Amino acid sequence: MRIRATVAAVSGALALSAFVVPAAQAAGSAPSYRAEAAKILAAHSGRTAFSSTAAAADLGVTFSDLKIAKAVKVGTTAHVSTTVTYTLTHGSNYDLTSDDFDSGPVIYKGSIATPDNLLGGEAAATCTATSTTTAKCSGKIDIYPGEGDLLNSDAGKWSAGALALQYSTGDYSLQGGLGSTLVQRASQLTVNAAPEPVKKGKTVTVTGKLSRANWEDNKYHGYTGQPVKLQFRKKSSSTYTTLKGIYSNSTGALKTTTTATVDGYFRFSFAGTSTTPAVSATGDYVDVQ
Repeated sequence: MRIRATVAAVSGALALSAFVVPAAQAAGSAPSYRAEAAKILAAHSGRTAFSSTAAAADLGVTFSDLKIAKAVKVGTTAHVSTTVTYTLTHGSNYDLTSDDFDSGPVIYKGSIATPDNLLGGEAAATCTATSTTTAKCSGKIDIYPGEGDLLNSDAGKWSAGALALQYSTGDYSLQGGLGSTLVQRASQLTVNAAPEPVKKGKTVTVTGKLSRANWEDNKYHGYTGQPVKLQFRKKSSSTYTTLKGIYSNSTGALKTTTTATVDGYFRFSFAGTSTTPAVSATGDYVDVQ
């Protein structure tokens, strides 16, 4: 089942993206977690008075101890998923193995009441009872940048929460503020050192480019005005040493010079930002004669 919920502001209102029901689900009689969760999240987005620190009262289900990756790197087209674990606390009348009850994680940009964007997983979480009223759950958040899940402005900090629902009644509990992660525009970094070979004491020119994913046209573009380090590793060493710092230009291009001393590898290294992950180029070997 896919629950790929994207909520965006449109003409002052919140609109939920389409949920495509797989043929097997559409034809079968089993409840669709994706479809039911989509309706709940769409309706919930209009509840401006909802508190992000407490679950809705319908089911009386609460969540705690949520764990999610510190960062999720998302490229231009490839599907990305990240695992979320959490503890679910429920009334003793709920049977977690019932086809009538499911749960799953969500992440959202902005507030849980009026999110700028909201994403979930393709399938419900797997929950294992730890007592008559608690369970340990593990589910996934699925992101499809090639299908419009993200805008470039979505990069940065997202909050995490969880949902529980009962199909037969439409009752649910949704709780936010349980954790956070960075959803980042994947980065790329290249390097080329020339000439190769070079005489000792002569100038080596090092060029490259820093780029990152654009989620709106599904291509990589130069990341401008960013600090990047030129680093060198001797042929006999496994450690890089920083030689100098430079900035990427208006197209993300990098260019600098240094003096050839010994055989070794040159690379550029970018420390990253909240919206873009750190990346280092694969070292380019230069033979010094």
